[in-house]
Amino acid sequence: MSEKTDRSVRLLSFSDDQPNELLGSLIPPRQSKKSSTRSISSRVGIVSGVLFRTSLGIGAVAAFLFAFVSAYGYISSPNTQVAAPTITIVDPYTFNKVALTYGPQESLSQSNFFGDTRDAFIDEGITFVEVDLDAKTLRYFEAGVLVQSTEIVSLGEEGSWWDVPSGLYQIDKKEGREFSTAAQAYFPHAVTFEGNYVVHGMPQYPDGSGVPVDFKGGGIRISDDAAKKFFDEVEKGVTVLVHQKRQEADQFVYEPTVPTIDTQHYLIADIKNGSILAASDLNIAVPIASLTKLMTAVVTAEKLDLDSRVQVTSPSFVESLVPRLKDRSSVSMYSLLQLLLVESSNEAAEVIAGEYGRAEFIEQMNTKASQIGMTTTKFSDPSGVGPQNVSSLGDLYRLSQYIHENRQFIFDITADGEISSLEGMNEFDSLQNFNDVEGVDSFVGGKVGETTAAGQTSISLHTVTIQGSERTVVVILLGSAHRGEDVRQLIHFVEERFKR
Repeated sequence: MSEKTDRSVRLLSFSDDQPNELLGSLIPPRQSKKSSTRSISSRVGIVSGVLFRTSLGIGAVAAFLFAFVSAYGYISSPNTQVAAPTITIVDPYTFNKVALTYGPQESLSQSNFFGDTRDAFIDEGITFVEVDLDAKTLRYFEAGVLVQSTEIVSLGEEGSWWDVPSGLYQIDKKEGREFSTAAQAYFPHAVTFEGNYVVHGMPQYPDGSGVPVDFKGGGIRISDDAAKKFFDEVEKGVTVLVHQKRQEADQFVYEPTVPTIDTQHYLIADIKNGSILAASDLNIAVPIASLTKLMTAVVTAEKLDLDSRVQVTSPSFVESLVPRLKDRSSVSMYSLLQLLLVESSNEAAEVIAGEYGRAEFIEQMNTKASQIGMTTTKFSDPSGVGPQNVSSLGDLYRLSQYIHENRQFIFDITADGEISSLEGMNEFDSLQNFNDVEGVDSFVGGKVGETTAAGQTSISLHTVTIQGSERTVVVILLGSAHRGEDVRQLIHFVEERFKR
């Protein structure tokens, strides 16, 4: 195969942090774009409301009344002012009102809620994009009037950072021909929202050839003609409403019991169907050390461009067990995520947070915790070194479920050190995976931590066979003195107790 057609030839050289020319192409590093949580005050009363129940993941169920409100606070952009909608959640018992922030929102996976929200936007004359991933349609409304409707040809690989969860977003970038280092292809007429979610035409390799039918890279792919029309008409700041049906409820049933274990704070549960197999008090908040980095990874995936490169100024106020950034001038955001999750790099955590704005990044961590129902959790830094980073077993279970359902690639990195389809993007050799559990071959992802205040902490996912069915269980430990032994004991307990 010639160099011209060899797909394995990389277009970027990470050894000298400079782009290389190949076939007349110069691919410069892209600057990551910061985004922020946006909450807009409302001026119009309730349009409609729906009462429904939402699972909190550990058996607790809460009811909320969702009210749809149009807000004509305006989002500024260079060329236009876009009316931004607001959705308000009303607790039927306390009548407290909370406005949904921009970002993934599980409530929009409910078909009725999504449909009523869309209809309210239309009635109020909002300019917005509707992306229905179940119906495979993308529709663009200007002032409530439908001006474009097109079929979605394909979607990003499930579990990748291009995989779009239900939510409320805003368009933050448009690029006529965007190059993806991860996919090693150009995305024509690329319209990006929330940093990593992209609507684009049919990808092409740098030599001009089209990608194969089974190409896994990219996000929401539509035809080239439709992509160009969408690109020409839509503007930055426009709201994007995304719907994808929640997965069907898992009906697998366990018989509850309690093991004998010395660690005070422990939980073992089915990650998918919410069955808790054994646990101590779920709601006691204690220091969690580097388990904090899982939330750092979530916010990074949802607020920063993982396909970008960033300038490195190695922070002097934190240390990592394996320092790797001191002599580098730049690094890819994906490689920072690897260091963060595999070697628990405090340096990587601070560089990532600094790229967004450290105080704002920590605020986003706490906002995300609130969004997914982590009511006892507080983050004070992005690495977990401070004792003020606290959470509970129940909250960490919610976080584990959120990552498993929406950001699986994060757990994939913690298990394998990299994403298999992106192995050529790894800039660091011989990463040491601190997350492995010695003597346990069922490990499929997770994160460990340890500080004086927190003791040994751990979230680990394991594949086990129970009653003839392969299940994934999560083991969470806080304040352990013998983490590996405790994990092995809990896994053994489940295998023995539920094997029949």
